[in-house]
Amino acid sequence: MLRRGVSRTQLLRKLTWRTVVLFLIGVFFMNYGPRDGPLSWSWARIPGVLQRLGFTYFVLALMETCCAKKDISGNEGRWWNPVKDIVLYWPEWLFIILLEILWLSFTFLMPVPNCPAGYVGPGGIGEEGQFPNCTGGAAGYIDRWLLGENHVYSNPTCKELYRTTVPFDPEGVLGTANSIVMGFLGMQAGKILLFYRKRTGSILKRFLLWALLLGILSAILSKCTRDEGFIPVNKNLWSLSYITCMGWSSFILLGAMYFIIDVKGWWGGQPFIFPGMNSIFVYVGHSLLGTYFPFNWDLQFQESHAAQLFQDLLGTALWVLIAYFLYRHKFFLKI
Repeated sequence: MLRRGVSRTQLLRKLTWRTVVLFLIGVFFMNYGPRDGPLSWSWARIPGVLQRLGFTYFVLALMETCCAKKDISGNEGRWWNPVKDIVLYWPEWLFIILLEILWLSFTFLMPVPNCPAGYVGPGGIGEEGQFPNCTGGAAGYIDRWLLGENHVYSNPTCKELYRTTVPFDPEGVLGTANSIVMGFLGMQAGKILLFYRKRTGSILKRFLLWALLLGILSAILSKCTRDEGFIPVNKNLWSLSYITCMGWSSFILLGAMYFIIDVKGWWGGQPFIFPGMNSIFVYVGHSLLGTYFPFNWDLQFQESHAAQLFQDLLGTALWVLIAYFLYRHKFFLKI
């Protein structure tokens, strides 16, 4: 955009507008449904998926707007040319490293009342019920203190399994730091495509190298276990090991798709490109209508995995068809 003559001020206005719209959609549509009754600020959930996406987008877009280079050529003779996609953006890397240090410090050093230091468990009956009100450790405590219990998600996935009694939000404040780090890894993938365009071998090698580095880090942090290790893999907390696991698998998948679609031209990405072109519409639509027929209905056998799978596949297929219809009529919901 800078190369097209768009000023940084214009970019700042646009990214701020997008962030505000995403946040408002998340608060007033995603966190609320007709079954909830009249919307009241006294119990409205503040965090959410779109809210986190919006804030993550804002931070990364702001960082890129401030640090972007209009001209990335002319560095061929420098000793750091093989890693120019990293060196030229060293301020961004410094910010991300400091952000991760901040997450680690709050998670493992912050004192939480009646909880052990560095606790990252589910609370409730977990650990034989020793820490019933410690769900999420520092992450849960920060949300409840900062936002209030009435504005935090009251039905987390751990509630039924571990019989937790305190609210916990998987899209909370502290975990947003690691969602920014995760998004930054995606930006790094984009820089690789930008800096080494038309050099297929270099792009694939770098994708593989990043996957290898993140995979090794994941193995070390988790000790190759499901829920143990130095930093357990935890999606609800967006732990460091979780984002490194997602990072290495994403680089592998992106590399495979790049080779199949862009290099060889064996596949055009259909039908996934259709919902991808209208992702906000499909996401909001599913959240508002996902509990209604024909996307959902009461199953005769609630414990049947086959029936649940059929229902989910049918619902997904319907949204793909809706997205295809919108694509053919050139309707794209943009922010």
